[in-house]
Amino acid sequence: MQTSLLNKYCDARLPWYTIYPTVRDFSAMVGAKTCETWLRRLPPDEPVSLYIHVPFCRSICWYCGFPTSLTRSERPVRKYLAALREEIGLVAKQVPSALPVSDVHFGGGTPTTIAPRDFLALMELLRHCFAFKKSATIAIEIDPRGVTPEMVETLQAAGVSRASIGVQSFDPVVQRSVNRVQSEVLTASVVETLRQHGINRINFDLLFGLPHQTVRSCVDTTRTALAMRPDRLAVFGYAHVPSYMKRQRQLDETALPDNIARAEQAAAIANTLVSAGYRQVGLDHFALPNDELALAQKAGRLRRNSLGYSADTTKTVIGLGPYAIGRLREGYVQNEIATTSYYEHVRAGRLATSKGYCLSAEDRLRAAIIERLMCDLHADIPAICAAHGFDSIPLLKSAGRLGMLAKDGIVDIEKGLIRVKQEHRFVVRAVAAAFDTYLDRTPIS
Repeated sequence: MQTSLLNKYCDARLPWYTIYPTVRDFSAMVGAKTCETWLRRLPPDEPVSLYIHVPFCRSICWYCGFPTSLTRSERPVRKYLAALREEIGLVAKQVPSALPVSDVHFGGGTPTTIAPRDFLALMELLRHCFAFKKSATIAIEIDPRGVTPEMVETLQAAGVSRASIGVQSFDPVVQRSVNRVQSEVLTASVVETLRQHGINRINFDLLFGLPHQTVRSCVDTTRTALAMRPDRLAVFGYAHVPSYMKRQRQLDETALPDNIARAEQAAAIANTLVSAGYRQVGLDHFALPNDELALAQKAGRLRRNSLGYSADTTKTVIGLGPYAIGRLREGYVQNEIATTSYYEHVRAGRLATSKGYCLSAEDRLRAAIIERLMCDLHADIPAICAAHGFDSIPLLKSAGRLGMLAKDGIVDIEKGLIRVKQEHRFVVRAVAAAFDTYLDRTPIS
């Protein structure tokens, strides 16, 4: 991709469009009372997904952009679990009894900071409050540096079927520069142990754009990961925002690659994975052809939610724990980010919702267009508009950036069908931004 186009469209400030409208558009006008009302309106027979956020790590990675706390003892985690159990009880009182659950995701932070006995107790409570489907997928994010054999046995006993393992880079120089030293041998050992215990669906997370990373180190890391044959890989670009995340000030800014180098790293990783038989899914995921993510993309039912790309088709996500984001029929809700504020809410018998967003009909239309662009790299604007009861002509006119994108050869537009050219998939966020009315402030009539 030309240097001028990279500098023009690789804008780090653009949203990742996991959801639309984005979190920065959330308002405190949507709070606990609103969330209660929305929970009570959920259809009793419609499956939901659960997201449980665990805000603790045993070691802090300096690149991390999520709100997490360092703890080396069980006491803070136990305190958090007590509040989480209270929140689960509060939610259970609002929702129709025994809502069916199709997917559960434990994210963080590092969910495996929870002690094995406490994890089993938490799963027992969730199963008591919700009706888990027999086919329910239970997934958990893992830092292999702290996983014990007892914890793996616990995950098996709890019904966990998918594990997402943080790798980022196997280059020792890069690892030391970001405070995450993790050997290939350790990672491979954890992967093998998980598989021996029936947890066969393995995800890897890789990063590019870190200090001291090069195309060669990215390719070497990718090849090392490929030897372990994960089912899918998420390949993210490091976002450097030290003004927001103070821990990132520990990184050597002079060793960060520029936009051109980042693009070369991303392309090299993608080429290595595709050459090894992985399917490129959306912007930044790669999956084996028989993985449910690749199958969802092939069938045109790939989804995008607050966790990234997903084959989960449920309309509702109930978020639990500090920082967690939920998606209900009427809109989005997010819990208090600070653990102290989260504790205050649930101990007072209130839901922990601190802000959210009530979706309008136009929001749903724009969200549908953005999701298809991010998932499929194309969107049939007239068809999507018709499905939502809108006229496509004023919407296309309001998306003023489309003309510039077409002129620069990023997209092809024919009769309202927008296609992102394959060689420009890494700037698809800029195409999605053309339909973000909260960037342009030009709502359609």
